[in-house]
Amino acid sequence: MVNKLIPGGRCAVARHVGSREDVATARHLYEVWYPASGEALRDFPPFFHYVNVGPRLRDADMITDVYLPLR
Repeated sequence: MVNKLIPGGRCAVARHVGSREDVATARHLYEVWYPASGEALRDFPPFFHYVNVGPRLRDADMITDVYLPLR
């Protein structure tokens, strides 16, 4: 585990509901929304917030927020 700081600033955010094996929402945000948005990306990678976690959580109930840092 590495301790890092996520810098403050604007982000586009999209919520993904379902398995975390393939977060298609992240791909859509980056490949579809971003090119059409007129926004510029910040020099920081996309990051994920796992809203709910646990050993009994079904894939269909997983919630992940995807953040795409913007200038």
